[in-house]
Amino acid sequence: MNGRLLHFYLAGINNQNFLMRDKETGSWWQQITGKAVYGPLKGASLELVPNDELSFGQWKSEVSTGRVLVPVAKYEKEYDSKWETEVAKLPVVISFPGTELKSRDVVVGVTIEGMARAYPWDTLVKQSPVVDHVHGTPLLIVVGPDRKSFRVFVSRIDGKDAEFFLKGDTKDWVLLDTATASEWNFQGCATAGPASGKCLDRVPALKDYWFDWRNYHPDTTFYKH
Repeated sequence: MNGRLLHFYLAGINNQNFLMRDKETGSWWQQITGKAVYGPLKGASLELVPNDELSFGQWKSEVSTGRVLVPVAKYEKEYDSKWETEVAKLPVVISFPGTELKSRDVVVGVTIEGMARAYPWDTLVKQSPVVDHVHGTPLLIVVGPDRKSFRVFVSRIDGKDAEFFLKGDTKDWVLLDTATASEWNFQGCATAGPASGKCLDRVPALKDYWFDWRNYHPDTTFYKH
């Protein structure tokens, strides 16, 4: 933060979203937003690092030389293997009437220039690829061939909006675009056709519970089709 190295540890839970505290200033930070909510650095925001949520198989197929984080042996007994199970039993303190989504439905959330939108995970798995518009930006949301990994892209090729669909006459996972009829892979790059060698711009996205996403993005809309 401002060139200063900070060290974080788990400090507490706020509506089932964890709070971090840095050792250097004692400030408290909210996980989902990366913002300091209490302490000397209140109001500051950590810089978001682009990341993927992928199955190990999908990741390994793309990054064959990557390394995997493993437990630290001397602390392994301290890891809580029942965390997810126990937290899932806790009541949700916020409800959102007027939507068809349940509190613990999983969504993929995106924010474009301050406008938030949530995509129900079950809908994405059934309909992928999904093309939508948020704040005037065309988005392409895709679930990978493993039906577990996902990515979000700006659905434009050379500045022009484009739609995408799965190529059905092949055993491999391939997208086709309506603008150039090129073939695209799950990394968002064209592998054949007039657009070959070009890649779509990535959009940061977060897979989250609906109640958590809605709590921190109160004006969010949600996709239904």
